[in-house]
Amino acid sequence: MRTRHPKPDPIRSGQESVWDYPRPPRVEPTTEEIVIVLGGQVVARSNRAVRVLETSHPPVYYLPADDFADGALRTAPGASWCEYKGEAGYLDVVAGDVVAAGAGWTYPDPSHGFERLQGMVAVYPGKVDRVTVGGEVVRPQAGGFYGGWITDRVVGPFKGEPGTAGW
Repeated sequence: MRTRHPKPDPIRSGQESVWDYPRPPRVEPTTEEIVIVLGGQVVARSNRAVRVLETSHPPVYYLPADDFADGALRTAPGASWCEYKGEAGYLDVVAGDVVAAGAGWTYPDPSHGFERLQGMVAVYPGKVDRVTVGGEVVRPQAGGFYGGWITDRVVGPFKGEPGTAGW
């Protein structure tokens, strides 16, 4: 049985629909300030991030590893495969004694077309205290696998909610 795509939510001024994002995904730079907080400490701050935009998903922001505080990232067990970006390795995000296990991921050797992700790190916003984009607090994408960052700028509906696996 084929699953039908949902009707996109209405777009207001200044918003974008995830249903207008491409497949395969697009990587684009952003100069918005990104701040990641864990254990009450800023573990990353950047205005050199990139957004990965893919149909039905809120953007995923990747920050240069250099924009994380010293000691804030450490290799974690596990890997996963993206048909577009290649093999991802996981990272713990650390702030003092607080550890967000497997909260980050990176593509050490990204596939052709996604080379811009090399040396960049994405973080699941639901596994840390707070993530902001341009001062707005991010809401995490539903579903344990997805790492999208929902802000008022993007509208869905978003993949990850129950019943969306076939989108």
